[in-house]
Amino acid sequence: NITIDDEALEFIANNCNGDARVALNALELAVLSTETDMTQGFNITLDIISECMQKRTIKFDKSGEEHYNNISAFIKSMRGSDPDAAVFYLARALYAGEDINFLARRIVICASEDVGLANPTALLVATAAAEAVRMIGMPEARIILAHAAITVASSPKSNAAYMAINKAMDDVSTKDTGEVPYYLRNPVAEGLKDIGYGDGYKYAHDYEGNVADLEFLPDIMRGTKYYEPTLNGYEKRVSDYLKWVEEMKMRNRNK
Repeated sequence: NITIDDEALEFIANNCNGDARVALNALELAVLSTETDMTQGFNITLDIISECMQKRTIKFDKSGEEHYNNISAFIKSMRGSDPDAAVFYLARALYAGEDINFLARRIVICASEDVGLANPTALLVATAAAEAVRMIGMPEARIILAHAAITVASSPKSNAAYMAINKAMDDVSTKDTGEVPYYLRNPVAEGLKDIGYGDGYKYAHDYEGNVADLEFLPDIMRGTKYYEPTLNGYEKRVSDYLKWVEEMKMRNRNK
């Protein structure tokens, strides 16, 4: 009479990578490696099965408090530029059977929210890693996840894009933001050009530096700043370029 605890069964399911043979071998080894009188019955616990699967057990429920504590620490370690801590909390999550696709998504979000334009390639690495994780699966997915997490943690940081879209969303949802200027509208239907659609538009490539002196926000929103670049990493180059754009607009004014 052999029974198995629910947490032991869940551990097997989380760590057999969908291979029924691995699960059966683990159960068989758990029975054969334990000295007990089988006539008295035998219960397979989490400790027994984790030892048989040669896995160190990290005791936290994937849907419980420790799950959220560990994931929070993982994200904050990447944001805080600590690759060692990021890999540590990643390892804890993997040993506990965390969904590898969930972990990949968290890295992608962090790459955009916390690294952003300070290192634009971090998002490329993170999204490529998310795709690779789906293709490869465990156990090799651990390497891919570590690669991406270390890239994000080791990158210069900027939340300027995150702040910009939040501010713009707030304006759109709470203010009268005006209409799209007529010169930015495309006269796709007959008669629209006659009422001013597209009139006054300046094609950027016709001007020095490929920059036209043109306002793109609605009249009521002119002068609003959403994107405030930092001076970290690649974003310093972005900041310098945007200053140059303003200089070129001045030079091309009235042309």
